[in-house]
Order: sequence, then structure tokens, then C-alpha cells
Amino acid sequence: MHTKEVPNIADEPNTLADVGPRLRRYAAIVGGVALALALISGLFIGDGGKYLLHSYLTSYCFFLSLSLGGLFFVAVQHASRAGWSVSVRRIAEILGGNLPLMALLALPILVPVLLGNGHLYPWVDRAYLDAHPVVAQKTAWLNGWSFAGRCAVYFAIWALMARFFLNGSTKQDEQGGTELTLRMERWSPLALILFALTITCASVDLVMSLSPEWFSTIFGVYYFSGSTVGALATIIVVACLLQRAGRLTHAITVEHYHELGKLLFAFVVFWGYIAFSQYMLIWYANIPEETRYYLARQTGGAGAVVGPWAYVSLLLVAGHLLIPFVGLLSRHVKRNRKLLVGWAVWLLVFHWVDMYWLVMPSLGRPGLPFGFTDVFCILGLGGAYVAGTLWIAGDRRWIAVKDPRMSEALVFENT
Repeated sequence: MHTKEVPNIADEPNTLADVGPRLRRYAAIVGGVALALALISGLFIGDGGKYLLHSYLTSYCFFLSLSLGGLFFVAVQHASRAGWSVSVRRIAEILGGNLPLMALLALPILVPVLLGNGHLYPWVDRAYLDAHPVVAQKTAWLNGWSFAGRCAVYFAIWALMARFFLNGSTKQDEQGGTELTLRMERWSPLALILFALTITCASVDLVMSLSPEWFSTIFGVYYFSGSTVGALATIIVVACLLQRAGRLTHAITVEHYHELGKLLFAFVVFWGYIAFSQYMLIWYANIPEETRYYLARQTGGAGAVVGPWAYVSLLLVAGHLLIPFVGLLSRHVKRNRKLLVGWAVWLLVFHWVDMYWLVMPSLGRPGLPFGFTDVFCILGLGGAYVAGTLWIAGDRRWIAVKDPRMSEALVFENT
């Protein structure tokens, strides 16, 4: 039996303490300027900020999903007692550590709701409820203070879980041993249960309630599957960037990229399965209050049979499922860092398109709404997210150096 030699990572650079603060400042400046420009361009549209709110929510749900997917990845690795992932798990822990920042960035969404502004969520508007008695029956759930209160609970649970795993892992960097590992393993099943409940309810509140007459019992799973695709793609990209910067050059090997590529491929297929299942059941039942959701994403214009949104829908099917399915099928691609990173970036782009497809049709405008406001929101929230990630990382190591399964990760080989 072949025994792989354990690489020595003791002297390998594994922090960004020397360049992190400078990169964080640049990211914060870009984010702040872009958000200011998004506000200015959104107000110039002259619709009272309606377009701006939808554009902000699109990019917000995208970046939130990366942290939620990272949190899920960490909890699953502990629950399954996985050894291979120890080399890359810290990246996901740091992504999850960004959830308190995402709670702060949720304020532009929550404040208008509490002020009774129905530009984003129509159920806030009393006149809308009077005209839609079915939605009026849902006000026990769909009301401003209940909505904000639930969001506070979601973020409190997520932040506590992320802090628990990140602090436990980084504390182990100093003291070693198995106690902290066993503790995180014991609590990870409960964390997964809480995660499943909160991500389902949060996706219903933040996204599905944009169309309050419509409902889907697997919408939470749809958002979760996309979140995991986004998080896995981000882990791959960040791992590559760290190695290009001279960090973790021996700790993360082609075997880890291969395993991450397999997981990415699996969740691309899972996303496609959930997306098709949701569409097929609604299409087959052909119930008007259900089909209107997909009609809005097929026409994009009143009275049209096929409109511009149909092309976005087809693009999403091709770009988020069919093309990456073929691209990631090969073992060679998953073991080639450059090719795998290319597909990871591809899927991040189409994950954002997925959020755009979920949110922007509720704006109710003909054509495809996309402009400078959307670009500024992407850059603004992206800059804030990168700055937050680097702040969480600080002088922390990007690898769990004293995890008891580190030796298993360093000699890991795919079979």
C-alpha cells in the first residue's frame, strides 16, 4: 500500500497579516463609493427608490448566500467528522464569520418595511392588502415588525453558530488537542437543524414574499442549493488566490481541489433537480396563482407570450446547469486548478443571475431592468463583503493548523 509523505507546513505562510489591512482599506473604499453612487443613480431614476431597493436586494441575497453556504459547509464537515477538508475549512469559517456584517447590511431592506414603504414588499402597503384579500389573510406573518423580528432571530442564530465554529477552530490553533473538535462535532447536528429551519424561513421572507400571492414548499431548498454552489465556488477561488499569494502552497493540494470540484458538480446537479422539480410540478398543475410566478419570468411584458425574461430563464438553465454539468464532468478539469477556478467564477456569475431572476421580475417593468444602479450595488456590497472578510480574517491563520485531523488532510488522496 502506498503511503504518501506528510508535507511540512510548519514554516508555510498562512496569514494575510502583512497585506490584509491594506487590501481591506481598498475594498472598503470601493464599497463605500459604489454604494454612494448606487444611491445617487437609484434616486435619479425617479421612482422613489423602488428600483434601487430591488437592485440592492438582488446583490444582498447573493453575498448573504455565500456566508450561509460557508456556514453549512463547516457544520457538515464537523457532523461527518471529515478529515480531508481541514485544509480548506477555515476559508468557509471566515465566510460564515461575515454574517454579523450581513445583518448590518440588511438595514436598507428592513428600515423601509418598518416605515411602511411598500416599494420592495407590496404586502407592506395597506392599499395592496385591500385589493388582494388572499394576501390580507397572511398578515399575521407578513407585517413589518414580525418580518424585522424574524430577521433579527435568523441573524442572531447564524451569527452565534458562525462565532462558535470560528472561535473554536482558531482557539484550537493555540491549544491543540481534541476537546474543541469533539465539542464542535457534538453541536453540529443541532446547528444543521437550526440552519435548515432558518434559511428556509429567511428565503421565504426576503425573496418569496416579493410575490406574496405565490408560494412554493421547496423554495428554501432552492435558495439553499444555490447558496452551497456559491460558497463552494468561493472557497475554490479564495484557495487559489491564497496560493498565488504564497500562502498554503503545500497544505492545499490538487486532491483538495478535486474534492471541492466533485462537491461543486454535485450541488450544480442538485440545484438543477430542485429547479426542475419546482417548475415541473407548477407547470403540470397549471393553477393560476402558481403559474403567474413563472409567467412573469417568461414574458416580461403585459400580454406578451414570450418576452425578454424567457431568454434570461433559458440562459440560467444553460449557464447554471447544462454547461457547467458538461464542464465539470471531467476528472481532468477538477484536478486542473486553473480550469476549476474558471468554472467556479462562471458559477458565481450565474449564481448572481439566479438572484436577479428571483428578485427583479417583481419590479413589474417591461423589458430587462439592468443599469448602472445594479453595477454599483454589486461593487458596493462586494467591496463591503471583501472588507468584512479580511477584517474577520485579521491575523488569523487561513488553516486549522492544530486540528487533530490535519495529518489526514495533508495526505488525502482521491480514489
